[in-house]
Amino acid sequence: AILAGTVLTMIKTAAVTLAFAGAASAFAPGPMPLRSSVTQMSMSAQQNAAKAAFAGAAILAATPAFAGDADAGEKVFNANCAACHAGGQNSVVPDHTLEKAAIEKFLTGGFNEKAVVTQVTNGKNAMPAFGGRLSDDDIANVATYVIGKSEEGWDA
Repeated sequence: AILAGTVLTMIKTAAVTLAFAGAASAFAPGPMPLRSSVTQMSMSAQQNAAKAAFAGAAILAATPAFAGDADAGEKVFNANCAACHAGGQNSVVPDHTLEKAAIEKFLTGGFNEKAVVTQVTNGKNAMPAFGGRLSDDDIANVATYVIGKSEEGWDA
């Protein structure tokens, strides 16, 4: 889970860098060509830079906005969630665990950090809302932790 968060951060950083570098080089004036083949190469390089900028922006847009810090999320989870969800279980509604299959089946929005953020923020049924008690960052970190632990298995 920690590695996944780090990889997502690295991908976002690379996408932003590509987007800015590609966009800048797509509009930068090139050297004056002496032959038509050089002109074609220069135009091709600018087109490729524009494509790279677009691809970088697309990657950035497709990356979830909830890539929190799993280590910080574990601490928040242990302090606020473990009373009912220790080990990924559920002491109130036993079949609504934090195991991947249960999250896929029961969580509105499915198995993803955004759905966990919504559930933790707003609560639902027997689960209280934590939106007024925890910061947005704490909730995002808990979501990253829960999805990561559910993916790898709570016993791992």
